[in-house]
This record gives sequence, structure tokens and C-alpha cells, in this order.
Amino acid sequence: MEYALRVKDVSKIYKLYNKPVDRLKESLSPLKKIYHKEYYALKNLSFDVKKGECVGILGVNGAGKSTILKIITGVLTPSGGSIEVNGKISALLELGAGFNPEYTGIENIYLNGTLLGFTREEIDARVDEILDFADIGDFVYQPVKTYSSGMFVRLAFAVAINIDPEILIVDEALSVGDVFFQAKCYKKFDDFKKSGKTILLVTHSLSSVSKYCDRVIVLDAGQKADEGDPSEMIDLYKKILVNDRGAVAPIDEDEPAEDTGEDTDWKSSLTLNPNIDSYGNGEAEITDFAILDEKGRIGSHVRKGEYFTVKMKVKFNAEIQDPIFAFTIVNLQGTDVSGTNTMFENCDTGTVHKGDVRTAVFRQRMDIQGGEYLISFGCTGFRDGEFVVYHRLYRAADISIISDKNTTGFFDMNSEVSLK
Repeated sequence: MEYALRVKDVSKIYKLYNKPVDRLKESLSPLKKIYHKEYYALKNLSFDVKKGECVGILGVNGAGKSTILKIITGVLTPSGGSIEVNGKISALLELGAGFNPEYTGIENIYLNGTLLGFTREEIDARVDEILDFADIGDFVYQPVKTYSSGMFVRLAFAVAINIDPEILIVDEALSVGDVFFQAKCYKKFDDFKKSGKTILLVTHSLSSVSKYCDRVIVLDAGQKADEGDPSEMIDLYKKILVNDRGAVAPIDEDEPAEDTGEDTDWKSSLTLNPNIDSYGNGEAEITDFAILDEKGRIGSHVRKGEYFTVKMKVKFNAEIQDPIFAFTIVNLQGTDVSGTNTMFENCDTGTVHKGDVRTAVFRQRMDIQGGEYLISFGCTGFRDGEFVVYHRLYRAADISIISDKNTTGFFDMNSEVSLK
């Protein structure tokens, strides 16, 4: 069996000092007194990547993802362990690293290509393809310091991805530039995968992991938590995100409309918007809310095509006739994508009294296209024919939809296609 990458017991230790002067004290101490604490960015990490395999690496911030990529590409030296690389690498780690702002685009193509280990003749053979991909016109003959940020990224990405490496390492760099350039980047990535190249992909996009990866490695606090099938590893990653690998909040389909009012903290397991827009007349208060996946786990990730549940708990500070409970999913541009409420669903909410607590539970299938969205919650109603907002939480939390197949528009038509 041929391997493109072999990582064996790799550790990376950083020395942390409380004060800058402690470093000097330690170096001059005749008794070799220790003034630092050791921080393991990686600890005894091992994994293999076969030739032609696309392997994803998942982990929360600080898990060690970027550290292992920098060690593989030679940017960092490991404190222990070994790395075996069989093939020429092109790494999309920090786009534009090695570019000289005083040089023209053309000059930087040759400079960057040389830094990646290619000869002038090899770069000559690819320069036209790089220029076509970057598509920045005559600006390629101007100093890079005159480029807009978008032009700079386009050129840097074009150089890195058109060098035709045997091993491609990508760290959160696929979605760059405008939507048309992003489409071109994903097409190139598809071409790499179809041609049997070895790919190591680090990303927070679970849709990309689900769509492209043959296998996934999950890192947690510098160590390998597990590796295996993308679907299973995405589930593990979702548990790590909420600091609870076993947390399950089952939904009772016969849950009554009235809640006991016991303290809950569902929303602490979600990715909350630090700038939630909260408003209303105060006669009701949304005290908690949750998004649950098909298995009943609270979190910000839902798989397209599966059933999911939205819960919201409301405390009432006044007597209200027929309150309306609502949630809405909006895209990052603020456009309403979907949503519903108890009035649309013909759910009779009756009369609530001061001090009452109610929990509304909405269960539905997720058919929205994969991507990042925000969810809003509301408790409203009508009084004397006038619409009243008792409490609204606008753009309260992130909801990430995982999909390995996106179609056109906001929703999947779930078409069944045949050719005759």
C-alpha cells in the first residue's frame, strides 16, 4: 500500500512565559531553573493518508489543525515524532505568503513557484494557465502592492492550485473572491479529486467535508479524537463543539404545550450572535431556545434532508389571548429563507396568564440548501385588531446546514430524474 503522507507520534510543544523577562532569567539561570510552562499544540499525533485519498481534518479552534499542516509543509519543526511525505506538495495555507509587494504579478508567479519547489521550466509551462485562472488582466504587469485585496487573493490562489502538485493541502482557502471565482475554485478542486490527486482538507465547512472527503480525522486539544467515515466523524465533531460527547436532548412528540418552568440553558450549546437584536413590549420574554438534529442533539448543525426540531421557551409577564410563537431562518444577507409560526400551523395557543411559561416545539424536514444561516425567534399576537410584538430575538443564533448536494435557489426540489 502506497502512502502519500505518514504522520508518526508528532508533538509540538511551546514554552509559555508569564513575563518576557522570564525567558532571559531561564536562559541565564546557573541552576537551570524553569520559568516556563509547556503547552502541547500537538501530542503524539499519528495518521496516514493513502495516495489518491481525500482526507478531511476537523477540530475546533486551537485543536491543532493548522499546526499539523505547517509541520507537514515544513513551515514548523515538530518537537517530536516524524513526518514522511511522498510527493510534491502545494499548500493553500496562507494565501500570498512569499509574495513580494514590490514585484509585479508575473514576477511573483515565478517567485512563489520557486518557493514551492518548481523549476523555471515547470513554471513556464503553467504560467498561461495561472494567468487565465486568476483573470486579472494587465494588472499582472503591475506591482502587487497596487492590487485590491480581491485581485491579490485571485493571483495567490491561481499560483497555488495550478502548479499541478501530487499532494494538495487546503486550509480554509476554497471560498475566496467573488461567487464566480469561488465556483471556479470548487471546479478546480473537483478536477483534482477526479484525477486521483491526494488531498488534505482542513475546513469548518461540514458540507465540504461531507461532499469531498473519503475519510475524516477529528482533532481535539492537539490529539486525535477519532478517524473514520465522514458522517460519523461529523457527528463526533458536533458533540465536541458543545463540550459534551454524549449530550442528547430527546424530543417527546406528545410534549404538552405547558412547561413546568424549570431552568434550562439550551442556547448555551448553540453558536449565539453576540449582537442579538432583542425588542418588544415586554409582556412576554423568550428565555431559552434550541435547535436539535434528527438524533435529538442540541447544536448549530443540521443535515439537509433530515428532520430537525426548533424549541423556544417563553415566560409571560401579562395575560395574553392567543400568543403566536414563531421562528424564521434568514441568510447572511438578511433575506427570509423560511419559517413558520403557530398561527400558520393552526395551533391553538389559548390564553396565557402572568407567570405562565410555554414551550413551543416545531419539527420539520430540512430542505434548505447547505450553507450558513441565522435563526430568529418571536412571540407576537393581535390585540384589538392590531399586531403586537411581545418579544423578538432577531438573528439570535447560527444554523449551519450540512449538504453534499446543493441545487439552485434556496430549496431542494427533491426531484426524481429519469432518462428515457
